[in-house]
Amino acid sequence: MSDFCFLAENETDTDRLGKLLADVLPVGTVVALVGTLGAGKTRLVQAVAAALGVPRETVTSPTFVLVNEYAGGRLPLFHFDVYRLRDEDELLELGLEEYFDAGGVTFVEWADRVESFLPTDTVEIHIEVTGESQRQFTISSGSRALSPVVELLRAAAINMK
Repeated sequence: MSDFCFLAENETDTDRLGKLLADVLPVGTVVALVGTLGAGKTRLVQAVAAALGVPRETVTSPTFVLVNEYAGGRLPLFHFDVYRLRDEDELLELGLEEYFDAGGVTFVEWADRVESFLPTDTVEIHIEVTGESQRQFTISSGSRALSPVVELLRAAAINMK
């Protein structure tokens, strides 16, 4: 399975990637977001939410509440931030796995901290800061079920140019 790399020169490009994701992610998809503090994890979720019809300004980082739920768009969006979790028991208390089957898309920030709890069929997005406003998004899936999503993203990005 190959990766798809998307270079965002600015936030407008991140919005484009968010729209592409909103267009191709199937219901029930879990997206694992990995990147340093300030890399743009929440910014990408805002872009996806906006493309789904959720007002961007309502989407905030769930750092202190751990999960935000957004309805009212084309499909529900569940946004987790697991950075502040103390242990695995706290993660289980959140009911993370229940969200996976809730008929929406689930984004998990700092997903590398809870890898063992994520489903096998997960889209992974690694975000690297490459400049003041530039970000490199590397999108992959280790599962055969979601590898077509990565290829759809690649094709859509090519057609977007």
